[in-house]
Amino acid sequence: MRAFSLLILAWMSLLVVLPVIRCKDQRELSEGNLLVVTVATKETDGFRRFMRSARHFNYTIKVLGRGEPWKGGDYMTAPGGGQKVRLLKAGLQEIKEEDKVVLFIDSYDVVFASGPKELLKKFQQTRHKVVFSAETLIWPDRHLEDKHPHFREGKRFLGSGGFIGYVPNLKEMVADWTGEDNDSDQLFFTKIYINPEKRKSINITLDNRCRMFQNLHGSLDEVVLKFEDGQVRARNVLYDTLPVIVHGNGPTKLQINYLSNYIPTVWTFETGCSVCLEDLRPLSGLKESEYPLVVIGIFIQQPTPFVSVFFESLLKLEYPKNQLKLFIYNQEQHHEVEVSSFLKDHGKEYQDVKVIGPEENMDRVASRNLGLDMCRQDKDCEYFFSMDIEVVLKNKDTLKILIEQNEPIIAPMITREGRLWTNFWGALSADGYYARSEDYVDIVQGRRVGVWNVPYLAKVYLVKASLLHEELSDNDLFSSGTLDLDMAFCHNARNKGVFMYVTNMHTFGRMLSTENYQMSHLHNDLWQIFENPKDWEERYIHENYTKIMRDKLIETPCPDVYWFPLFSDIGCDHIVQEMENFGQWSGGRNTDTRIQGGYENVPTIDIHMTQINYEKEWQKLLLDYIAPITETMYPGYYTKAQFDLAFVVRYKPDEQPFLRPHHDASTFTINIALNQKVLDYQGGGCRFIRYNCSVEAPRKGWALMHPGRLTHYHEGLRTTAGTRYIAVSFVDP
Repeated sequence: MRAFSLLILAWMSLLVVLPVIRCKDQRELSEGNLLVVTVATKETDGFRRFMRSARHFNYTIKVLGRGEPWKGGDYMTAPGGGQKVRLLKAGLQEIKEEDKVVLFIDSYDVVFASGPKELLKKFQQTRHKVVFSAETLIWPDRHLEDKHPHFREGKRFLGSGGFIGYVPNLKEMVADWTGEDNDSDQLFFTKIYINPEKRKSINITLDNRCRMFQNLHGSLDEVVLKFEDGQVRARNVLYDTLPVIVHGNGPTKLQINYLSNYIPTVWTFETGCSVCLEDLRPLSGLKESEYPLVVIGIFIQQPTPFVSVFFESLLKLEYPKNQLKLFIYNQEQHHEVEVSSFLKDHGKEYQDVKVIGPEENMDRVASRNLGLDMCRQDKDCEYFFSMDIEVVLKNKDTLKILIEQNEPIIAPMITREGRLWTNFWGALSADGYYARSEDYVDIVQGRRVGVWNVPYLAKVYLVKASLLHEELSDNDLFSSGTLDLDMAFCHNARNKGVFMYVTNMHTFGRMLSTENYQMSHLHNDLWQIFENPKDWEERYIHENYTKIMRDKLIETPCPDVYWFPLFSDIGCDHIVQEMENFGQWSGGRNTDTRIQGGYENVPTIDIHMTQINYEKEWQKLLLDYIAPITETMYPGYYTKAQFDLAFVVRYKPDEQPFLRPHHDASTFTINIALNQKVLDYQGGGCRFIRYNCSVEAPRKGWALMHPGRLTHYHEGLRTTAGTRYIAVSFVDP
């Protein structure tokens, strides 16, 4: 009985002591106990991103292998990574503190989503000395699958891209490493893990529910972004966990790039972009001679509208022209006039100009590579700015903004008017083509503003020249199997680990549509009112048109006659030149086979819009720009802007100097002056007989609008010298 009592007493004493021992063993680790170790033989864009996230959470980082050549193989396609184990083994020998916890992690494709405190807490909760990240897929030896321990829940297979443990246990784990640098680190650690004795001796387990490590390969469907309290986490929806570390292992580099546009606080709903103004290269305050030298590559690869406008925008760029060199590739004979005109007038303003014309028969890929070479071979060149001729840059500071952003490759976001089409893709499909990312529409529509890491950009972008001497030193960057040249360039950049960015922090411009662009006319841009309405308007509509209603810029020179600006000078000139180029002016006779009935009561010397196939475009002009004014000035009247006749009239003293009094066969008439009195002709004008009221000095580009059939009997006043042109439309509902 006494022995039994002593046994009970001893057992109760043990119950008291054991929690004390366990508590001591599981005391909370301080952040000072943690050291993050990574291998980075080269400072890549991915490494800089890793370090930025580490600094955000105040991790202590030790980098191994700096400056060493990488011999660990390309384990995207074949096993490798042994060099990391060798460097880790040597690095651990330098650490003497046995209570030190080391996190060994990849860096080129990793970001931290939370800090050391959470990581250490979760590590301790595993009650193991070494914890590896876990994967859904087994690699590199599938034959070892059956030897992996089973879990009631979670991932079974070891991932070597991230593990954490106490220094003595890690030293024991790598002690037997004698492999080559290009041997598989994953296979080495896997064989240790599937060996029951070693697993127990070292005390290894896996983070099988992704509480610390989230490997993306094989798990993309499990991971979503979680926005909360000004921070962004990756949430594993399968296990309802918030991993501390996110790893874009294997072929998930694009996905980690997407996630790291947000994690940990890169972009949040509360703050917007928190890093967009970091590490800038300011240009303000520099002398012109101190600006970086830029080679601008201009590529004309297809018939394109508004080429002359492109060159006008180029001239307006706020950047010292003596620090710009031009490389112009023109494949289209049709555009030789615009190129030659620009170079004749402004070529000498630039430091240097190189032109590859259609006569040289150079293909598109070769031209792109040659453009990069012009920068690569120039020791003073710091940037290559690539621009396709379809780009309409409206922001004069575009080039300065891109340089100041200080990214390896960066594009200004440009859109196609009225569509979600832009010059970047937010994601790629499995076969490397377009896929829409979850944030694409928000970025395009400006609900999310920042600088975005993207897998593809085109049409206009800035490349640092340093890349052309290092990662992108290959002479052919625009070829890659069946991919087009833009896709090939981006594919080659991604494969070299070069990040590409697009910024929507400013409004930069838009992209022209080149579909249905016909070259059968003198001024083909006149026909672009449907395909590129915004550009057509900016080119051909009077700059003060919007003031008609806003500022009441409309005059009433005669009763119920309204006078307002409509066409720009260029619009007037192009219409006149188009008609003269067509050349088939009517004879001014009553017989006219162009009209219904074949008889014209009040003939003029003219050309109808139908003769140059411009009737649809003219009807849209009337509907978009005349109808709103008509409905305002004639209340209660609504028009579909249908016209019976629309034509350009030519008045000359020796041909047809005037037009006799008449009523127009219209509900209302539009009469647009296409050239300038005094400068182009003398005399002319319009007299409304009933009111004895004349408009004798019509302004070029301004339209007269007046009722037609009943009240406004009028005549065309005599042109005494020169040639006068007017565009007339007889409009009925």
